[in-house]
Amino acid sequence: MQTDNNKKLPPVNAPQTSPAPRQKPFRALQNRDFRLLWMGQAISQLGTQMRIAGIGWQIYLLTHDPLQLGAIGLCRVIPLVAFSLIGGSTADVGDRRKVLLVAESILMFFSAALAVVTLTGAVNVWWIYAITILSSATNAFERPSFSALVPALVPRDQLSSAISLNTLNFQVATVIGPGLGGIIIALVGVQGVYWIDAASYVAVILSLVFIHYRPVNRPTTKVSLAAAIEGLQFVWGNKILISTMLLDFIATFFASSRTLLPIFATDVLHSGEIGFGLLSAADSVGAVITSLVMAWLNPSRFKHPGVVLLVAVFFFSLFTILFGFSTVLPLSLFCLFMTGACDTVSVVLRQTVSQLVTPDELRGRMQSVNMIFFAGGPQLGELEAGIVARLGGAGFSVVTGGIACALVVVAIATLSPTLRKYHFEKE
Repeated sequence: MQTDNNKKLPPVNAPQTSPAPRQKPFRALQNRDFRLLWMGQAISQLGTQMRIAGIGWQIYLLTHDPLQLGAIGLCRVIPLVAFSLIGGSTADVGDRRKVLLVAESILMFFSAALAVVTLTGAVNVWWIYAITILSSATNAFERPSFSALVPALVPRDQLSSAISLNTLNFQVATVIGPGLGGIIIALVGVQGVYWIDAASYVAVILSLVFIHYRPVNRPTTKVSLAAAIEGLQFVWGNKILISTMLLDFIATFFASSRTLLPIFATDVLHSGEIGFGLLSAADSVGAVITSLVMAWLNPSRFKHPGVVLLVAVFFFSLFTILFGFSTVLPLSLFCLFMTGACDTVSVVLRQTVSQLVTPDELRGRMQSVNMIFFAGGPQLGELEAGIVARLGGAGFSVVTGGIACALVVVAIATLSPTLRKYHFEKE
């Protein structure tokens, strides 16, 4: 493993194997503990995406106000960012499995609470906002612990395969969940979606109960401001981490076109509701297929993962620019499909590199800092896209965003030789 100071990092609590000349596809699933957690998360992610769709539907039915509908995004992001450093420190103090058990149980309770207030007729928009804020604060503890736990469940040479499979879980749930949620809402009402989501947490809780993972002793013994600052200092002092996090932030800030899809569907492509639906699904389809391919290939075998990462984000920006110029639906769909594919390559490699250059006792805090970049980029990017689109039009907003993203990628590639030269260590 290559680091900025070229020193070997401490071993993690994970089985170690030597890479075989020929690796079976989806090798990470051969590990019992990871397989259990992955299956539990697959079910839970589907329920979560159904709940997200249900909340949006319910708020609009209650208010018929796009502004109040948009406010749900702030209810999700602000607590996530506010509690992220505390959540990361908590993940590094003790048993990440126990942290996850508590967090998933709380999230299950909140989904059941949404179902109860809806079923009894007591629900209003403030109930939904409050429960969403509390759920998001809980996610600030759940996400770093989950991300930091995964490397302990698979050998190092299978980590990228595991991350690809987790990405596949998320992308499949994003594609299937909203549609399935709509069917459930039509059949039994929105409370049915909330009950299903609450039940889906049972799967991930059971998987955590039955895995064999037990924590190693860590030098960080308590959650404190000093521990959070230590995590920030580690990230800031690691050129590879800063480079990968900046790539993520810049790509989602400048080159996200999803917010403007209704404008492209109606005013640019004149494709109506059907076209809008196809445009909305195109990048997710690209992401699902690419996640499957990445899990099959196992990117740990890539000789120059840093270069592949930079190339993926650069092509993401190029296809974004081409989408901004497109005036025909098939080309626009292809461009969005490719942005989803390129983004998935970037996500898998960014997360793999970040995990491998971080000592196990700092992984939770590293993930909490990464979560700030991950959550902040899209939200600020939506605001930036809307402002630029109002000033110069939707196409101008997307094209200039793509150009800005490409220029930043070139700058990072030039200024960060450590990332360009990074390679996965063979064990």
